[in-house]
Amino acid sequence: MSQLTITLPDGSTQNVASGATPLEIARSISERLAEIALVAVVNGKLTDLTEPLNEDASIRILTPNDEEALEVYRHSTAHLLAAAVLELYPETKLGIGPPIENGFYYDFDRPQPFTPEDLEKIEARMAEIQARNVPFVRTLALKEEALQRYQKQGDWMKCELVEDRGGERVSEYTLGPGFSDFCRGPHLPNTSHIKAFKLLSIAGAYWKGDEKNKVLQRIYGTAFFKPKELRAHLERLEEAKRRDHRKLGKELDLFSIQEAAGPGLIFFHPKGGTVRLLLENWMRDQYLARGYSLVYTPHVARSGLWKTSGHYDFYGENMFKRMELDDAEYQLKPMNCPFHILIYKDRQHSYRELPVRLGELGTVYRYERSGTMHGLLRVRGFTQDDAHIFCTPQQAEQEVVSCLEFAMDTLKAFGFTQYKAELSTWDGGKSGKYDGTPEQWEIAESALRNAVARVGLEAKVMEDEAAFYGPKIDMKLVDAIGRLWQLSTVQFDFTLARRFELEYIGEDGRAHQPLMVHRALFGSVERFFGILVEHYAGAFPLWLAPVQVTILPITDRQIGYSHGLSERLKKLGIRVTVDDRNEKVNFKIREAQVQKIPYMLVVGDREEEAGNVSVRHRRRGDLGVQSFDDFVASIQPLIAAHDTAD
Repeated sequence: MSQLTITLPDGSTQNVASGATPLEIARSISERLAEIALVAVVNGKLTDLTEPLNEDASIRILTPNDEEALEVYRHSTAHLLAAAVLELYPETKLGIGPPIENGFYYDFDRPQPFTPEDLEKIEARMAEIQARNVPFVRTLALKEEALQRYQKQGDWMKCELVEDRGGERVSEYTLGPGFSDFCRGPHLPNTSHIKAFKLLSIAGAYWKGDEKNKVLQRIYGTAFFKPKELRAHLERLEEAKRRDHRKLGKELDLFSIQEAAGPGLIFFHPKGGTVRLLLENWMRDQYLARGYSLVYTPHVARSGLWKTSGHYDFYGENMFKRMELDDAEYQLKPMNCPFHILIYKDRQHSYRELPVRLGELGTVYRYERSGTMHGLLRVRGFTQDDAHIFCTPQQAEQEVVSCLEFAMDTLKAFGFTQYKAELSTWDGGKSGKYDGTPEQWEIAESALRNAVARVGLEAKVMEDEAAFYGPKIDMKLVDAIGRLWQLSTVQFDFTLARRFELEYIGEDGRAHQPLMVHRALFGSVERFFGILVEHYAGAFPLWLAPVQVTILPITDRQIGYSHGLSERLKKLGIRVTVDDRNEKVNFKIREAQVQKIPYMLVVGDREEEAGNVSVRHRRRGDLGVQSFDDFVASIQPLIAAHDTAD
């Protein structure tokens, strides 16, 4: 019998018989390791413990302590879900069931809709199967044999998946006698390793994400290695529901989506409009302070512009349909970049003028499918804090540094202290799917890597995930309950400068093509607004609060005094209301708390006589009686400093 050489994580080697499995290798190292082994990493690839090894390899055995194992754990739990559904509802046809961030899902084709009561039954059956200690068994089948079997069973989705798969053989997994699924794996050894799971919701989903295909029923769930981890996650989900910007947006009267106008189109109400204005003014002030020139561009353009930019061909399905006008076809803009390019191109530029930084809060329109829109976070019309920088290769690195510093300053200004970065690179040109020359990619990627190091960021490298026109850095913030949100992006672009034949006159007197950097820090005003609502649970910092102070007269006798104080506050630029309704003051306080107004000034006869106010804070409660001037002096510095503490 031939021998294989296995390299272990500590660098040591071990000889094993050809055909040995990772589980057998784990057992030869330690029986304890074999007991808790879940999956193996063989030559960098996740592999089943039972898959035979037929060549020399490096191997790492994963246990519940390894982060990568959680993906396999959740994938296996998705199969457990599918097995339970087939036991309870055998007429169901299976789609796909992948692990996703924080959980898993499985798509089903079933004539009757699943109900919340069905979820309870399915979860109970999953627990029964889990307790049976059923093994996940991997088998290989000839592609044609598997296809014939799925056709006979009427599993049309599995037929499509098998047809799409290359090679002569396909891998399948069984979980007991009633469940067999086409799947690449890998999976856990058996169901006894699955300790904690919960089914969460039911949603509709197009097969393969294509709206032209059949709508399936998708069941979402989550799974963790330990019950206490599951409980903590479910508590976070409940907190996320409490913070849902759609719910709070209605309760606080911030924005709405009007059926008469159409989905994905946002109406900002007066309070939401106030917050939005503050966000936009802050950003415009920063533009001017950091050397950007403000521009304003149209909402539509001739379709020929989008053909030149490439959006017509490569992004057409995400654009609104063409409009036939007198002189040409027009389309709503999905991006601001071609408009900024036209401004740059309107006259000749010298190297002495570069970098040219053009910034705009420009509204764009994208055709999001009906099932993908989500409150403020994914809409059809939104305003980007968009900027484009035209620079020389020598200036590129410093411009990226400045963009990253701007991004970090933006996050800090709005109270986000934790964030992560990802650097997306190309594949070296192997696939042919990326634009630009190797020299351009080298300049761009080096500039991004050096910039990340210079600002002290740790960026995870995402290989082969760049845009086709250049590498990028994505910033992801961490909110108050630990969720990651994709936000700021700094991106190189080789394509548009070439497509639009952009030039600058260099020091040598000859024409050169500038480098172009795309940059958005809010991402979009709408999305950033929604994230702020959820981060602060609707209780905006004092400087951002749509109403900063409300005055609560105890009786009608103090109404005149209250309105006089209100006028004084308004003259100081402080946003104030007077609740002069004929209600008890405790009711008014509760209402102000529900509306998350930072400060409540209660005034009665004694306060009016002394020119004082009784101050309450939405979180700290009763702050005692103060003179009106002292109260104003205490909050003005907080507002001016854009303080985010509460």
